[in-house]
Amino acid sequence: MLVTPSSSSTLFATRRRFLTGGGQAVLSAAAVTLLVGSAAKAATSMQTEDQMKSDVDTLNAALSLEYEGIAAYQVGAESGLLKPAVLKLAVGFQSDHKKHAETLAKAIRQLGGTPAQPKTIAEYAFPTANLKNQTDVLRFAAGLEQGAASAYKGIVPVFNDRDLAATVASILGSETMHWAILRQALGEKPPTVAFVA
Repeated sequence: MLVTPSSSSTLFATRRRFLTGGGQAVLSAAAVTLLVGSAAKAATSMQTEDQMKSDVDTLNAALSLEYEGIAAYQVGAESGLLKPAVLKLAVGFQSDHKKHAETLAKAIRQLGGTPAQPKTIAEYAFPTANLKNQTDVLRFAAGLEQGAASAYKGIVPVFNDRDLAATVASILGSETMHWAILRQALGEKPPTVAFVA
């Protein structure tokens, strides 16, 4: 399945649905090397130009998700509503999203593409008026992470380059861990489902 502007919009719509409704997870050095190395390999492999363009479009969709996460954690950090330990957690998660974004942008450039650019915080139209206390900020962040996990689940199988798919799946794992940690911080039980829809 090729990612077109309309299917890319579907990925963002999935995340938007979730938006309205302790430990840091980062890409390992091996995962980063795999992503960058596979991008270089893809450029000289049997992939067609259309397949490489599709992978670039998919990476850009993922990059846009990461920029949104970075901006959202900035809003939370600057809200003045977070206790020091929770603020540290939020800044750590934002750092993870920055690392994801750097890695995705590098892979896009190595495939001959142009990385997407972040929007301004105002352009994301986050529901800041609804953030009245720490719990509101945590729920907002948990919704973002759940939406990101769902979007990445849709993105992973779209890649023509299986190494890219595997590395982006590692980002999916990071988003899922963020979501679980935020649920725990909210005092909610972790999801106990065998498969995430």
